[in-house]
This record gives sequence, C-alpha cells and structure tokens, in this order.
Amino acid sequence: MPTAPPTDGFVPLGETASPWRRPAAAPDLRQLNSTDKKVALRYPFRVRLSRGKPSLFAQPGRESRHVVLLALIGLNVASFVAQLFLDAFAPGFVRDYLALSNRGIHDAYAWQFVTATLLYGSPWHFLGNMLGFYILGRDLESILGQRHFLYLFLSGAIGGELGHLFLMPSETILYAASGGVAAVLLAYATILPDLDLIASGVSRFSIRLKAKHVAGAILLLSLVMLAIDRNGAVIHSAILGGLAAGSLYAHLLGFGHASWPRRLLHRRREAAERMQRMTPAEFIEREIDPLLEKISRKGIQSLTRAERRLLSQAREKVGQV
Repeated sequence: MPTAPPTDGFVPLGETASPWRRPAAAPDLRQLNSTDKKVALRYPFRVRLSRGKPSLFAQPGRESRHVVLLALIGLNVASFVAQLFLDAFAPGFVRDYLALSNRGIHDAYAWQFVTATLLYGSPWHFLGNMLGFYILGRDLESILGQRHFLYLFLSGAIGGELGHLFLMPSETILYAASGGVAAVLLAYATILPDLDLIASGVSRFSIRLKAKHVAGAILLLSLVMLAIDRNGAVIHSAILGGLAAGSLYAHLLGFGHASWPRRLLHRRREAAERMQRMTPAEFIEREIDPLLEKISRKGIQSLTRAERRLLSQAREKVGQV
C-alpha cells in the first residue's frame, strides 16, 4: 500500500472506500516512490472521481496488472483473427451463423448471443475499439476492481444485443463487439466526467474534450446512425444499448449524480428497514388500517399491486405475534 496519499484525481473519495483522506494540497512528488509517482502524475490534481462523490465500490488507488483488461483484449484479438480467416475461406459463414440475427433466434442459434459480441464490422472498427478499450480500461479496472470491471463489460455486451433487438428491424444483422466498450466509455464518463481525454493546441487555440463530451458525441453519432442506417449488417445499435448498460451499472455502484435506479433501491431499502423495526401492532396501525379503510370505501379491486403486497406481508407480520 502506498505510504503517501495519491492525488485527488485518482483515488475514489469515499471515506469508507479508501483509507486515505483528501489531501489539502498536491503531494510532493520527490517524497513518493516510483509506483506512487506513476499514480500521482497520471491525472491533473484538480480532477476528481465522479465530481468528488463517494462510492462504496471504489477501490483504493494502486498500480494494477490489468488482468481482466488484457484477457479481454487477447480474446478479441483471437476472435478477430478467426473472423478474418472465416471471411477468407468460408464467405458468409460469419454473417449467417455467428452474427446476431432474427433468423438465428428463430432457428435457436443460441451461440449467436455469445459469438456476436466478438465480431467487428471492419479492421478500423476493431482497431478503434481496442485502442479506446485499453485507454479507458486501465483506469476503470484500477478504480472498480477486476470483478466489477468484468461485470461492466459483460453488461454492456448484453445491453448492446438487447438494444439492437428492440431498436432495429428484424432483417438487420448485428456485429456486437462495440457494446462492452461503449459500457466502459459511459462508465468512465460517469466516474471521471471532467477528465480531458482529447487535448490539442494550434497557435493560440486549444481544443479540450472531457470524458463526458466524448461520451455525448458517441451517443449523438449512434442516434444519427440508428436513424439513417437500418439495413444489412450494423454495429451502431450495440453502442446505444452498451451506453445505457454502462450508465446504469456505474450509477448502481454509487458513482455520478443521483439516478432513479439508486433512488428506487434506496426507498425500497428504507421501507424494508422501517417495516422490520415496527412491531406487529404498529405495522397494522400504520400500514394495514388505511388499506382496510380504502377497501371498505372503494372495494378490494381498488388496491394497487404494492398495496396487495403489503396485505400479504401483514399475514407474515401478524404470524410473528
């Protein structure tokens, strides 16, 4: 474990998630060992994770071997080489049997849900995906840990395929390798929204694109492609589903602004804890009596699904007496 606190730009800032407190000023790099210098110099000191919002799932800042990242890149490289080989010696096989298609679903080609996530539309598609995945994945695997980083990628792959099935015509075919990478991009933009991913300067003019701007541009481009390219083999529909999955996963881990999934989970957790603290008599008085009064006035058919669930929970609560 580093002996000095890493910079504010790398370490997740939740007090329960990290043993370090936020430093008042940038650490003196001369006092850091070589490993700490790599971490301290990685980001500008002013950059903060998720706008300084804590997350219980964030890992302490540390050097990582990026096992999951490199394994996924290796898997994608091997699958792309195999795809090139099949395209050269068995034309049409990848499109008919490995890409996700409506025909494959009807014919029970269940393997397409796996193989489609490893298919690319072109060599440029492959190179762009792997370059972006490596740049973004180094940081996210260090921040989230190997397990959550893998789950994030898989959720994006699944979300990309589901997005295609819901948004595109049945005759289209999906090469879905971009879904997992899109999830990583959106999660990165949620966790490190103000980090400059692209910066260039010419004369007096400079261009800086933050992570959130890059993610927004990719989202806009995907929406445009969704509207104009709705035939044949496509890749863009997987990006939309992957972006949605990445945003959802990052917010469920506690990063970013408050979102409806987190608010819903928080309300349900509070309701369950409140119900557990109440005695059977208190539960009946506060929760059940108003429902009985509603039934007497409007009939049992007026109860919502949540209210019917409360009545069934009342039987369990009363059984504890």
